[in-house]
Amino acid sequence: MVRKGMAIKIDQELIEYLEDLSYLTLSQKEKQRLTGDLQEILERMTLLAALDTEGVCERSHRFGGVNALREDEVRPSFNRELILRNAPHRNKEMFMMPKTVE
Repeated sequence: MVRKGMAIKIDQELIEYLEDLSYLTLSQKEKQRLTGDLQEILERMTLLAALDTEGVCERSHRFGGVNALREDEVRPSFNRELILRNAPHRNKEMFMMPKTVE
């Protein structure tokens, strides 16, 4: 967590740390672009942090907090057996998928 007033230095060392952490392999060009992009994001966050938000509700919303979603309603769903009929592998009422993560 970054606290107000703390500066983060976006440098080659940080980019390489993030590269290792995310198991990515980046080219030198991608690393340079990422360095610039992250620096720009941090600069914009600094501008946002400097804004005076005194008196602004934490959940202030430009639409006045009106729920734009419809009310939940129970409706008929698809026929489970019909859908599972197309599954190449199934176990009772579930699709069986090949393992993708070790």
